[in-house]
Amino acid sequence: MILAGGKGERFWPVSRANRPKQFLKLTSDKTMLEETIDRVLPLIPMENVRIITSRSMSKFIQDSMPQVGEDNILSEPFGRNTCAAIGLAAIHLIKDDPHANLVVLSADHLIKPTEKLLKCLEGGAAIASAGGNLLTLGIVPTRPETGYGYIKVGDQFEHPSDLPAYFVSGFTEKPRVAVAKEYYFSGKFLWNSGMFIWTAEAFLKALAEHQSEMHSLLMDYSEHIGKASEIEARMQLYTKATSISVDVAVLEKADNVLTIKADFIWDDVGDWNALGRYKEKDSDSNVQIGEAISMDSYEMTLFNDSDGILAVLGCSDLIVVRSGEVTMVAHKTRAEDIKKLLAKLGENEEARKYL
Repeated sequence: MILAGGKGERFWPVSRANRPKQFLKLTSDKTMLEETIDRVLPLIPMENVRIITSRSMSKFIQDSMPQVGEDNILSEPFGRNTCAAIGLAAIHLIKDDPHANLVVLSADHLIKPTEKLLKCLEGGAAIASAGGNLLTLGIVPTRPETGYGYIKVGDQFEHPSDLPAYFVSGFTEKPRVAVAKEYYFSGKFLWNSGMFIWTAEAFLKALAEHQSEMHSLLMDYSEHIGKASEIEARMQLYTKATSISVDVAVLEKADNVLTIKADFIWDDVGDWNALGRYKEKDSDSNVQIGEAISMDSYEMTLFNDSDGILAVLGCSDLIVVRSGEVTMVAHKTRAEDIKKLLAKLGENEEARKYL
């Protein structure tokens, strides 16, 4: 299951409502969704891949990606956070095979090398299916990061697989700088990647225990799957469902949550600063994508996907993006606040067309 319903607002103005981040070529010559699908195909055949996305993006995906058919897509009438999205996938899967493993991935992550991810998925699936546990992939931190949630690693979980697994003793949302440093140097915390493995049966059982209303809504919806009333029933499900993340709804409450220490390169590519971590830089530590030129400028991120050239002189630590009819300039320390800028744009009726 690939979550592809996000808005990618912190990559505005390249990421827009009609073509969000997961459909952009930010980390390679393929879109991020295409990269995600390609990663799992050696282990999971295309007929077992499900993409959770907005109804408005379903046709775009099928038109732009020939390998994706109608059966590969589960469309949401509107966003209701990750608990509803994963619940939707689980209730469809359990109709076919309640014991099948549900692997939850995001469409907009950077992961290298693929072989290490596949090893984690294969080993993690064996662990999850054997005991009905809920497994999350934790990433070994490479820096004190305040933009990610953290998993506190507990005692080792005994199992026959050669892939070490551990009980999760706690989840923490994005910490302050001092706390992030403490977590990093303690060696007891992992980044919460938002990638999960469990059986549909185990997840729905956890929902019944910790989110009984959501579970009840899904059970009601399941009666309509495969019938003419399915689309209307899905609308009712999403209208009534609480917007809540799967972490808060289930994982922070359940006592059978495990984690494995994933040692591959991982980034959620959350904002423009992420490109500075993985794109090649010039001698002045500038990242330049598209037609751009800089002089006496340092630590800049320059992105231009439009006609003409982007030129900067005597600048440092800025993000400068030229895309279509929009130019955005932001200080790197304010990259996470681009969502606030969009909220301000949304207050202006004339400016909304640029969102």
